[in-house]
Amino acid sequence: MSANLSSSSERAARSGSRAFSLLQQGAAVLFGVVVLYAVGFLPMSAAHNAAHDTRHAFVFPCH
Repeated sequence: MSANLSSSSERAARSGSRAFSLLQQGAAVLFGVVVLYAVGFLPMSAAHNAAHDTRHAFVFPCH
């Protein structure tokens, strides 16, 4: 019976870590999109042009 308890706790731990990993990945993607979009409004031309070209490459609206 203890073998069943340990295997269910292991499954629960793996499920929790998988959910946490997906949350981290989603947060990283969201942060990247926000940074990419926000840099396009900077007055510095090099950063603006890099973000502008990247947004065009991903077919994001920019103007």
